[in-house]
Amino acid sequence: MARLREIFANNLKKKRQNCGFSQAKLAEKVNVSTHHIAMIEITRNFPTTDLIERIANVLNIEIYELFIEETNPPYKEFEQLRNEIRGDMQQLFADFFEKANIDKL
Repeated sequence: MARLREIFANNLKKKRQNCGFSQAKLAEKVNVSTHHIAMIEITRNFPTTDLIERIANVLNIEIYELFIEETNPPYKEFEQLRNEIRGDMQQLFADFFEKANIDKL
């Protein structure tokens, strides 16, 4: 399992790039230096909780998304199971409404 700092750094870089921000643009938006963002992304520095909150707000994500190890197989399996359950529940409700002759809400 990767260290927390590495997980955070990888997620920060991915989320930043997904938003189309350069390190300089993100740094400007969260009021720190470009060098500081670069040092976080190469795991030399770790942000304060205040900076983590500002980063999440600027990237329009939940804070926890910066700490999830996306390559973790159990997480992927959980997401797959959740999606299967969601589909099963939708089918159960559809069947119920059909049998009861009730229009869907």
